[in-house]
Amino acid sequence: MAMDLAEAHARALDATRAVVAGVRPDQWQAASVCDAWDVRELVNHVVAGNWWVAPLVEGHTIADVGDRYDGDVLGDDPLAAYDASMKEAAAAFRGPGAMDAPVAVSYGPVPGSVYCGHRLIDVLVHGWDVASSTGQPTALDPDLVTVALEVVEPQIEMLAASGMFGTSVELPPGASDEQRLLALLGRA
Repeated sequence: MAMDLAEAHARALDATRAVVAGVRPDQWQAASVCDAWDVRELVNHVVAGNWWVAPLVEGHTIADVGDRYDGDVLGDDPLAAYDASMKEAAAAFRGPGAMDAPVAVSYGPVPGSVYCGHRLIDVLVHGWDVASSTGQPTALDPDLVTVALEVVEPQIEMLAASGMFGTSVELPPGASDEQRLLALLGRA
């Protein structure tokens, strides 16, 4: 791995935070590049995912958490909600033993490192989605792209089968690593 996975996840959270901070008030209800969600619903998905990290890494099950993170978790201040959730998620993955602990996710249990890799992809790529949806710069950190590809490439069939990321897009030879990552996850 090119970088510590927990650190890469934290850096992806920071990168996506900058994008969330750049969403203008008139853009929250705008359509997003993710067909099922507007921009607010897309950010809500990321924030809810962040909130799930600590309880799952601490050994709780999905049933234990229940519907705690269903619905709108953004409230009146989406950036403040993002900030609180990102701090908790980053701290959870940086905790002692978090990368090795079994995590009872819907497709698991899996080691914390697998879950962390999936959260890294979700945060990084949905940050790109928000940027793309709101006219912000979409360039991804090349180091994070490298780590994300290391996570995605060996698992692409499983990720594609999950239906969470879209259908892989064909690219011409010589595509950049960022283009490859985005294409693998259904973005052109």
